[in-house]
Amino acid sequence: MYPNILGHRSGREAESGAEYLLLSVIHGLLNGECSPDIRLVGCSVLAPRCQDDKIVKPCRSTCDALRKDCGHAFESIDMAWPYFLDCDRFFASDQEGCYDPLAALKARQDLAFSGLSPEEPSTIIQFTYTSNTQMYSLLKRTAAKCSHISHVYSIGRSSEGRDLLAIEFTDNPGQHELLEPEIKLLGNMHGNEVLGRQLLLYLAQYLCSEYMLGNQRIQTLVNNTRIHILASMNPDGYELAASEVEDNNDPELNNQEGHLLNGWTNGRTNAQNIDLNRNFPDLTSILYRNRRSRHYRTDHIAIPDSYWFGKVAPETYAVMKWIRSLPFVQSASLHGGELVISYPFDFSRHPQEERMFSPTPDEQAFKQLARTYADAHATMSDNDTDRCGASFYRTGGIINGALWYSFAGGMSDFNYLHTNCLEITVELGCDKFPSEAELYPEWKRNKEALLSFMESVHRGIKGLVKDPDGYGIKGATISVRGVRKDVTTAEDGDYWRLLNPGTHILTATAKGYSKVSKRIYLPRNMDKPGRVDFVLKKVPVEPDIDDHLFPTVDTWERFDPYNQFERYSQADLSEGGVERQEKPWWWNYFSQSGISPPNWLLRNV
Repeated sequence: MYPNILGHRSGREAESGAEYLLLSVIHGLLNGECSPDIRLVGCSVLAPRCQDDKIVKPCRSTCDALRKDCGHAFESIDMAWPYFLDCDRFFASDQEGCYDPLAALKARQDLAFSGLSPEEPSTIIQFTYTSNTQMYSLLKRTAAKCSHISHVYSIGRSSEGRDLLAIEFTDNPGQHELLEPEIKLLGNMHGNEVLGRQLLLYLAQYLCSEYMLGNQRIQTLVNNTRIHILASMNPDGYELAASEVEDNNDPELNNQEGHLLNGWTNGRTNAQNIDLNRNFPDLTSILYRNRRSRHYRTDHIAIPDSYWFGKVAPETYAVMKWIRSLPFVQSASLHGGELVISYPFDFSRHPQEERMFSPTPDEQAFKQLARTYADAHATMSDNDTDRCGASFYRTGGIINGALWYSFAGGMSDFNYLHTNCLEITVELGCDKFPSEAELYPEWKRNKEALLSFMESVHRGIKGLVKDPDGYGIKGATISVRGVRKDVTTAEDGDYWRLLNPGTHILTATAKGYSKVSKRIYLPRNMDKPGRVDFVLKKVPVEPDIDDHLFPTVDTWERFDPYNQFERYSQADLSEGGVERQEKPWWWNYFSQSGISPPNWLLRNV
């Protein structure tokens, strides 16, 4: 019946408007989410029901429920909720007389579900590859769906301006909780190694859905851990690698080998042709040069000023700032090309030896971390000699990085020598860009390993270092006798130390405070970290050679002293000095159609 609720006087006028066009393309824009509900409710406004020559408005309760369920989907693509779905303005209450435009759909769904045997609810994941745009949308949708335990944030931008978007899961998103360990998982550092990227996107959806479904294991993990996931560290490289695969699958082209001929170099580097896993400060060489000096620190090594005179990728810069900003305890970087777990050091202790066992002081802790993932993986540690990764079967699918092959400037060595964080490298398989049919089997092979790895952060010890007044001491040092690698306390004085079972002697100290030592015993059957607190008394500060043992403003805190990357953090300004707002990717659907631009779909307008 016309005029309709919006004032359109004919069907032709309604069909020529931006509202009708939106309903025509909304399925694709939202990647199928909330379909056909959005279209049915929208059409009830554009083409309302008529009864006794009067318009019958759709029910406000239906609109409210739709917005509650689907608002996050619009937020995920930076689109405002459509004005014509304003529940108070264009919908009616039950008392006013209304109809439910979704009644027929609900009846069909109820009939379909009635024939199914009752089962436990389960997580549904679409095991397909995702473009960068789809990845951003998926992460934002997931965070909006589980906003009480999840939060999406950007750590920076790639060299071509793409967001490096991370998602966190915790019971108090957006802030560090005292004594709660923080872990990170990174994928797609090399743009053509894509399986890790997909697994981390599946993991994010799984954590959200299973938490909502009441999975006790997932709820315990999320409630007691702060989990950060960076699915793609190199979205520019992925863009190139994915386009190569599309070209290889094009029947019009001669090369039809598909993903198998996506070489081991196409998209590996970032858009500046920098290998990101060779671009971090080479602190391992500094350690080797100074390791014989008793007073030279072997942890929290400062970034040398000379590093900034080289070519530092914006992705590397962003990740370094991220690593320095949060008290990460452990980490995994997901790669492809083999099936094995490697752990630091990645750079050989003898520069002329390409393959030389080069352990860190935390060799046993690293081996335990690597074993946790490899043993929980479906095939990584088995004895099958005909599989991918068979050359590592004698070591159970794990290896010291430098013993495998040596390289400098790696991210894992940087994590270990610059911060408290212990990071392993997970090589997920021999095919760097597997076919889409392999994604679900790979998820099944890796899901338990990913969960077990995250749970393993709850071992060793944790505690608080406080002064006599009960205030936490930031930057206090916790040392373990026999392990030449100390950890430092976070902002509020809390710390975490991954340790294997056994007897350990711990010492806590801070500049201007006394030293306190404790002897502890960690049994093998502990299912949570031991709690070891320290109270340090204030003492007069006397400068001595031990000052080298503490990070100072002139050393560890010195980061990018020449402001090389200031341009990456500045807003894109127009000539008048006003920030220019770029239109979202979906704007072209409307701007090229010849209709009046629907500015009501833009957020912050």
